[in-house]
Amino acid sequence: MTERAVLLDLDGTLSDSRPGIAACFQYTLGQLGHHPEQAGDLTWAVGPPIAVSLQRLLEPFGDTRVDEALAIYRRRYSDVGIYDCTAYPGVTAMLDALRDAGFIMCIATSKRRDFADRVIDYLGLRGYVRNVYGAEPGGGLDRKQDLLAHILSVEHFDASACFMLGDRLHDIEAAKANAIRSIGALWGYGGREELEQAGADAIAPRPVDVPPLVEPPRGS
Repeated sequence: MTERAVLLDLDGTLSDSRPGIAACFQYTLGQLGHHPEQAGDLTWAVGPPIAVSLQRLLEPFGDTRVDEALAIYRRRYSDVGIYDCTAYPGVTAMLDALRDAGFIMCIATSKRRDFADRVIDYLGLRGYVRNVYGAEPGGGLDRKQDLLAHILSVEHFDASACFMLGDRLHDIEAAKANAIRSIGALWGYGGREELEQAGADAIAPRPVDVPPLVEPPRGS
């Protein structure tokens, strides 16, 4: 029997991690000699690969020290920022419903895998997921579409029996590249316009709206 699976983004989908991540971006700017307050609202930077966000963050300062910034950010995040997060209201009920419906769940995040493992344990969500997948130290699987292809291969999932749940365009575009149906998490950081323009197959305003979207219509 073909396993049905839901691939779950982490930041902005399961976890409201903006406070810790934004604080680490601000800390990094300060360490590089910039004024953190000039960066403004950093919601846009939560979700994409960290190196991508840092490059965009440094551009207005004419600063190209992305690798140095990445090292500073990851040290600070590992020591302090990683635990400045909470599970969104309704997430555990959503995961209960998906599990009860027979779905296998795996984490598919642009966050480094070792960090994601720590967050999942901190939030008490380990029992819901089969495996945690994310970027590898050294730069492996940084692109979301490569990460999803890797998961399909390792888990032997049929793409047609999978859904990707995420809050940013990167989640939706990566799912489309791998012929996986996608659900945009409207409670996260991307917003409806971003998710619809990326081509999400469905939009879920709240976590409770997700389980009905992955179940086939009655009588089908």
